[in-house]
Amino acid sequence: MAQLTIHWTETAIRQRNYILGYWIERNRSTSYAKKLNEKIKERTNLLKQNPELGKKTDFKNTRAVSLGHYSILYQNSNFKIIITGFWDNRQEPEKLLKFLNK
Repeated sequence: MAQLTIHWTETAIRQRNYILGYWIERNRSTSYAKKLNEKIKERTNLLKQNPELGKKTDFKNTRAVSLGHYSILYQNSNFKIIITGFWDNRQEPEKLLKFLNK
């Protein structure tokens, strides 16, 4: 089997960067944001090995894998994992729907 690659959508990148920026500003330090970013990389690398790891969602062809308070939403498509969203589960679900329906 060919090695899967990870691709992030612009929306998912914006969501991830917003959350990392929030933690940098809140803590006045980059240490937690760096740790979180490393955990994100570890989890997405795990998806390359096991793309069916996440739970099916109500969104077409989309799965979600948890990472503490966060969810990584993704699709498995022809030798690549497409990260469609990075979500803080403590936020309002309606906000997520707006992101995903764009």
